[in-house]
Amino acid sequence: MKFLIVVLAVVALAYADDEWTVKQAAEIKEIRQECLKENPLGDEYIQKMKSFEYPDEEPVRKYLLCTAKKLGIFCVHEGYHVDRIAKQFKMDLDEAEVVAIAEGCVDKNEQGSSADVWAYRGHKCLMASKIGDRVKSYIKKNVEEAKKQ
Repeated sequence: MKFLIVVLAVVALAYADDEWTVKQAAEIKEIRQECLKENPLGDEYIQKMKSFEYPDEEPVRKYLLCTAKKLGIFCVHEGYHVDRIAKQFKMDLDEAEVVAIAEGCVDKNEQGSSADVWAYRGHKCLMASKIGDRVKSYIKKNVEEAKKQ
C-alpha cells in the first residue's frame, strides 16, 4: 500500500511538471497584483522595487516568494525549478546559458532558511546576472512604451 502511494505521488508530481507553462505578461501582472494583495508593501518598498532594488526585508521577501510560487518557478520543498526559470526567462538568451546561470544561483537550502529567505537568495542572484539584465531591460522597455500610449 505504501509503495502504491509513493508511485502515485511520483506520477502526480511528473504530471504537474508537464502542465506548467510559461506565463505571459498579462498573467505575470495578475500574479504580481494578487501577491501585493496577499503581501501588502509600503510605498517605500514599491518605489525601490520599481528601481530594481529589493531590500532583504521580510515584506519584500514574502512578496517575492509569493510571485515565484504563483509563477510556478519555486516550490517551498524543492526550491527553484531551473528548467522552468530557463523557459520563463530565457528571452533572447540561449536556453542552455540560462540553465547554467540558474543552476549557479539556486541551492538546496542547506542552511535551513525559511522559504522567503531561500527564495530571496535565488532571486537576488538571478537579478544580478545576465538574466536579471534582460528582465530589467524588458520591463524598462514596456514602461516606456506604456508612457507613450
